[in-house]
Amino acid sequence: MQGTQPPTSPPGAYTPTDRTVPTRSADRAAYDKELVHEILDEGYVCHLGYVRDGAPVVLPTLYGRVGERLYLHGSTGSRPLRMTGVADPGLAVCVSVTHVDGLVLARSAFHHSVNYRSVVVHGVARQVTDPEEKRTALDALVDHVVPGRSRDARPANAKELAATAVIRLDLDEVSAKVRTGGVNDEPEDLPLPHWAGVVPVHTVYGTPLAESDLAPGVALPDYLTVL
Repeated sequence: MQGTQPPTSPPGAYTPTDRTVPTRSADRAAYDKELVHEILDEGYVCHLGYVRDGAPVVLPTLYGRVGERLYLHGSTGSRPLRMTGVADPGLAVCVSVTHVDGLVLARSAFHHSVNYRSVVVHGVARQVTDPEEKRTALDALVDHVVPGRSRDARPANAKELAATAVIRLDLDEVSAKVRTGGVNDEPEDLPLPHWAGVVPVHTVYGTPLAESDLAPGVALPDYLTVL
């Protein structure tokens, strides 16, 4: 894939910019690459923001990460994917991923909050046209949902590939933001007769439900038993 390999970046942290330094609770911002990757890899849905005809648009979509690059996909008829076509310089976007880890219930309404981990990526999304990179991206999107799944499914055929567009966004202008811990009540509110604390929030996977028309002898894959 000449000219399509994910860009390399030195280990450590992303460089803060005007767009990645928050104006509120700046102490919660982080630029550590390992933390950013961890938050991205744990999520399933991102929100893709862009401007269309002068108005903001935000769309939920699946994504996958390969090194220092995010991949998103959709129908070739999708407006944002068309806007990243090879005839254009690319589409300025903002992508965000958020995990809610706890509900923070304070004695005062003002100090209610959530514990969370989030990542925001700014940049220019471009359409993937190299066939090898496109297949790599689609495998990454499938494996992001369930690691190992791309090797246990029929790959996209020529017709399906022609109907699917993939865009890439380099992880360059990136920040994470994290809130942990308990309630930040005012000292004068501590004697109030209201319960305060944190309600943890977890993602729990249920038992896989097999389709009734599975071919005979198809067993539950090992990668589903560890979810």
